[in-house]
Amino acid sequence: MSKLQLTKTRLVEGVWHGVLTLPDTAGSQPPAISVTHQGVALAGVDVVENRADNHWEVRVPIPAQLISDGLQSFVISNPDTGETLESFAILAGDALADDIRAEIGLLRAELDMLKRAFRRHCAETA
Repeated sequence: MSKLQLTKTRLVEGVWHGVLTLPDTAGSQPPAISVTHQGVALAGVDVVENRADNHWEVRVPIPAQLISDGLQSFVISNPDTGETLESFAILAGDALADDIRAEIGLLRAELDMLKRAFRRHCAETA
């Protein structure tokens, strides 16, 4: 089992940010990190040491050409061990619109059911 621990901090302006902690980072080299999308490695992954907090900051720029309709999954791993450290997904396009409409429809149906039950309760107790 790897001693690397990667925690997502945010996704902003097309860049995934995370914090990589190791048992002892003092004077060590940047750990090897590999990010893949559909089995193809992404370029431009940045691992920078933060000496003040004794951890590494990981930045993964998401290429615009990889964002399209549907679900796009990215896997962050340790290439030395092959262990998956973290993963993230981006859902966009028509698939997302249908999903949100379905969720709103379910929420409306549940709200109508609660309103009827509340009104019936108020009528019975009055």
